[in-house]
Amino acid sequence: VNGACMAGGMGLLSMCDMAVAGARAKFGLPEVKVGMFPMQVAAVMQHLIPRRKFAEMCITGEALTAQEALEIGLVNYVVDDAGLDDKLGWLLARIADKSPTAIRRGKHALRAIEDMTFAQSIAFMEAQLGSLRLTRDAAEGLAAFAEKRQPAWTGK
Repeated sequence: VNGACMAGGMGLLSMCDMAVAGARAKFGLPEVKVGMFPMQVAAVMQHLIPRRKFAEMCITGEALTAQEALEIGLVNYVVDDAGLDDKLGWLLARIADKSPTAIRRGKHALRAIEDMTFAQSIAFMEAQLGSLRLTRDAAEGLAAFAEKRQPAWTGK
């Protein structure tokens, strides 16, 4: 995020798994200032940040600084504006060499357990682990580990 992330932009941000912000970025839900309310954004943001802070943002329409966004978990990192691309590259490099199958299936599982009880989520995740072990990426990852080499992911 490099600049203003407002209204619908907050909805897009909320759909991201991770976010890096420039130090001068601003984050807000200004809809109340024009007689509206961030109804659709609320659906995707409500579980992302603490309830009281989210309510404050919706009701006051006031923007957060990048540092405040970091403090409430809206972004993962805040860097000076000149370092934004480097930090983003660093973060992407930490992901790019991982199994696309594990990430894809893991993200699905994390979304699925959001509204489950603890007992339901444990059972669901155990089943997911069992099916994940049957993928080509899991076989490749385990073989690469045993052979002390980098895996060659197929995404399957």
